[in-house]
Amino acid sequence: MVQFSEKLRGFLNDRWLVFVASMWVQSCSGIGYLFGSISPVIKSGMGYNQRQIALLGVAKDLGDAIGFLAGILCEVLPIWAVLFIGVVQNFVGYGVVWLVVAHKLPALPLWVLCVLIFIGTNGETYFNTGALVSCVQNFPKSRGPIVGILKGFAGLSGAILTQVYAMLNFPDQASLVFMVAVGPSIVITAVMFLVRPVGGHKQVRPSDHSSFLFIYSICVILAAYLLAVLLLQDLSSLNENVVIFLTIVLLILIVLPIIIPIFLVFFSEPRPVLEESLLPESEKQESSRMGSFILSLSEVEDERSSEEDTLPPSERQKRIAHLQAKLYQAAAEGAVRVKRRKGPRRGEDFTLLQALVKADFWLIFLSLVLASGSGLTVIDNLGQMSQSLGYSNTHIFVSMISIWNFLGRVAGGYFSENIVKYYAYPRPVAMAAVQVVMAFALFFYAMGCPGSIYVVSVLIGLCYGAHWAIVPAAVSELFGLKSFGALYNFLTLASPAGSLIFSGVIASGIYDYQAKQQHEHRIQSSGLGLGVPLVVTDDFLTCYGSICYSLTMGIMSGLCIIAFILSMIVVHRTKRVYAQLYGKPLA
Repeated sequence: MVQFSEKLRGFLNDRWLVFVASMWVQSCSGIGYLFGSISPVIKSGMGYNQRQIALLGVAKDLGDAIGFLAGILCEVLPIWAVLFIGVVQNFVGYGVVWLVVAHKLPALPLWVLCVLIFIGTNGETYFNTGALVSCVQNFPKSRGPIVGILKGFAGLSGAILTQVYAMLNFPDQASLVFMVAVGPSIVITAVMFLVRPVGGHKQVRPSDHSSFLFIYSICVILAAYLLAVLLLQDLSSLNENVVIFLTIVLLILIVLPIIIPIFLVFFSEPRPVLEESLLPESEKQESSRMGSFILSLSEVEDERSSEEDTLPPSERQKRIAHLQAKLYQAAAEGAVRVKRRKGPRRGEDFTLLQALVKADFWLIFLSLVLASGSGLTVIDNLGQMSQSLGYSNTHIFVSMISIWNFLGRVAGGYFSENIVKYYAYPRPVAMAAVQVVMAFALFFYAMGCPGSIYVVSVLIGLCYGAHWAIVPAAVSELFGLKSFGALYNFLTLASPAGSLIFSGVIASGIYDYQAKQQHEHRIQSSGLGLGVPLVVTDDFLTCYGSICYSLTMGIMSGLCIIAFILSMIVVHRTKRVYAQLYGKPLA
């Protein structure tokens, strides 16, 4: 009994249990991705036009991005308290929206609904920050896979919640908003005490690689299964029992990773565990020797000759150490004057304020504004895009883009991790690659090619998701883990900043203009004449055809090319930093 009690305590404090619980949190926390399904419900229930829906979308994006408070609270409150604050916000915000849309409360002004959606969606920032901070601290040497998988499950949550909604078979569409308010609140409240730092850097096991492969396998199976279910639902009419069975299988796949901590704690032989450092400390230890001034290894490397780049790493390090020792001795004797450093260097720990004065940080941010803002514009308008092309079931495309968003995040974390570990090449090169693909997908839609809605759903989902696996890991490498929460939450402002312009101004303005033109043309074609006043009806609020978004897509395609150029500038500027961080000579 005593042994079982010890194993149970070990199970509750195992870093893999924290990771699995965080995956569950993320699997229902990306409720913002359901806005493409929620917006038509709000539009029909409240009688809004496309510009008003776009304003609600911007409020949602702002709520999803402004996470400074969540980052600060993570440093002063336990993680469970941070998650609970998010639960309260999600339940209150979307709960009141449901009461209004279902006409259980009187209609509220548009600005009040914007505030409510902002509050409800802002709960996501607490879920994301709590899960990411806990797991990055528990797995400090696996940042790419951890961030990619967790952000991937957040991206997949739209498809998961849509499938659960289909199983519950609510009598009206407004119930989708009700499920968004209640579902995540129940799940996260149930697991919030499991998500926390548990000293995971002291729990390294030889089997960790196999455990990650198992998680990746579950991810691929889950995505393939969801895609098959969506196609089955699209091509045939399924009865209620089949839908319930398919949803139960989906939930089993989501729960399945719990096998890892159960097996490691209860069924595997106890083995000595290793320890991995939270941050690369070598340079900081070297620089702290001097006390009143800082002379770091990276500074000495900056002064080396180009010939030393061709030396083997061991020989180069010996020369640098020898030169550093001479400098220490000369400085102690007063023979040289050592310049005081004015803050950390790339690869060391930055505060947010220190990062904000660095060109690399702003280049990454601006690249995200252009590319991620374009991707979020597509996600927010996907419901209207599919409607304009004549598709009646918009949930299929919203779920499809969630699935590919999930795979993009998982793949982005995996492949970018291989780039830095095996080639010591800057991680932002992966971001540049996906931005080129985004530009192609948007241009493909702009040309009105057949099946463009499917191409956009797949490629934009993949590429938008990859950004949010690549960028957080790259920022943690260039600017350290100490203020990772604050740095990450600042970068998340990029999406709503881009969406505010691309969706709130460009996309909605062009959509409403085309809808008005089509309505006037229909009046003229009906023979009513030009003198008839323009009557605002539900038909007037709807645009039909690829023309509704083709110009918007063409504009965003060009912006993604600019984002690619900015990313390549970051790659060029950080080549030496990554070569130093990963201990490989530059080619």
